[in-house]
Amino acid sequence: MDRDAFERAIDEGRFLEWAQFQGNLYGTPVPSGTADADVLLEIETQGAAQVRAQQPDAVIFLIEPPSPEHLESRLRGRGDSDDHVTRRLASAPTELSHGRDLADFVIVNDDVERAADEIISILEGLRRHRRAGKEDGHHG
Repeated sequence: MDRDAFERAIDEGRFLEWAQFQGNLYGTPVPSGTADADVLLEIETQGAAQVRAQQPDAVIFLIEPPSPEHLESRLRGRGDSDDHVTRRLASAPTELSHGRDLADFVIVNDDVERAADEIISILEGLRRHRRAGKEDGHHG
């Protein structure tokens, strides 16, 4: 959508979170569906802070690169421009620090399969905990 339509959607409260990052607007529409569904968002730390403010029980994962060199290699490997890579590398220390402050779990993405398995294991544990709470009459 164009910038004007995006800004109208912000004013109308149609986003769970939104942020301006590197000059562009990004956002996640308010999800629809059942209350029991898990919603997984891939967002920057600005958005994660908004989600935490709106939904204090949201579980936040920070997925971080094993090193700045790995981050640079990944950005270049996906074809990002030199200017974009430079901006991302410059903002990374602040983003990672803010992310660590917000995160319930920090996952180092040194191996995609291992990192995914770690995330799945944590999610399964959270789901078991949530189901157990409902069975004994507690919510959360």
